[in-house]
Amino acid sequence: MSDLTISLIQASLHWENPEANRQMFASSFQRMDQRTELVLLPEMFSTGFSMDASSLAETMDGPTVSWMRDMAATHRKVIAGSLIIREGEDYFNRLVWMLPNGQFGHYDKRHCFGLAGEDKHFTPGNKRLIASVKGWRINLCICYDLRFPVWSRQQKVGTEAPLEPEYDLLVYVANWPDRRIHAWKTLLPARAIENQCYVAAVNRIGDDGHGIAHSGHSMVIDPMGDILDTAHDQETILTCTLKKSLLLDTRAKLPFWKDADSFLIR
Repeated sequence: MSDLTISLIQASLHWENPEANRQMFASSFQRMDQRTELVLLPEMFSTGFSMDASSLAETMDGPTVSWMRDMAATHRKVIAGSLIIREGEDYFNRLVWMLPNGQFGHYDKRHCFGLAGEDKHFTPGNKRLIASVKGWRINLCICYDLRFPVWSRQQKVGTEAPLEPEYDLLVYVANWPDRRIHAWKTLLPARAIENQCYVAAVNRIGDDGHGIAHSGHSMVIDPMGDILDTAHDQETILTCTLKKSLLLDTRAKLPFWKDADSFLIR
């Protein structure tokens, strides 16, 4: 496990226009810090947070997943972001974790946002995805998942003592509106503190197709809950290097994670 450099692309999304969004993010890759190893894109980065799943959904061999594969291979970076995916009769708000070699994993959003009717158009996921890169274990979540701490709660893993924390970095990709940004800025440090992990959260800016404003505030937080870097309400690429020494020292000096309750999620 070595240090990990991540970049969060905070952008104003083109409403329900996948081609325009793919072109915009492709341009961002050209300007990115070459040290970056993991790139995070917002929730539904190709369309904005639309409920028009039947018109906008793609398959896993569709143009946006293919674009992610091409970008990852061309720039030699891992890419993670969510989009609308159709499987049979079901639609998912699916986070795709794309590796430079073309292999990928996915996480389907567990908590569909009922206030916007997401629960009426999308099928919720039923399992977490903890990915791995450079020895870092990364728990991948989407937007509204942030309000449900049990879903992201650190668990102790291993078959023999000493056990170890389940993951090292907690990721949220989001379309979190400005009118509830206080919750975003409050809950993200809380997730870092309670799980003794880094948190990286990418949000969009600008108005969506319903006139709902988004003010960004993408951020990276250390295991003590301190904000390492944050973006406000402008388009930007936020790049930060996560230090393994800080993570391991925090857990060793303050081993709160060892006293956590064991539980099962059903």
